Amino acid sequence: MTDDSKIQDASSADVAKLVVAILLVAAGIVGYYLLDNVWLRWGCVVAGLALGALVIALSGYGKRLWAFTESARVELRKVVWPTREETTKTTVAVFIFVTLAGIFFWLLDLLLAWATRFWTNTGS
Repeated sequence: MTDDSKIQDASSADVAKLVVAILLVAAGIVGYYLLDNVWLRWGCVVAGLALGALVIALSGYGKRLWAFTESARVELRKVVWPTREETTKTTVAVFIFVTLAGIFFWLLDLLLAWATRFWTNTGS
């Protein structure tokens, strides 16, 4: 199966669900600014986000997102994590390199500052 055959056009129902989800989230945000009670304000935002997420989950977009999440979980199980010893060695190597790079750039800065003072006849 080619990559082109996997790509599906969004149906008009999925586009409509996407628009409804966006409007629900926007309504929750608008409700936050229109209401006076703090609990109602945040309840409106949470409800808008939850309803928008529910509408998206029921659309083709949500189904594809869920399939992607499931395949990502399968791939995550295949990852070989480094041992404690490998992690420690890598961390020490990074700290040594960062220290050496810091010393190098500090010395380079001193050299360039001295050269600038020498060539411009400024400073002490």
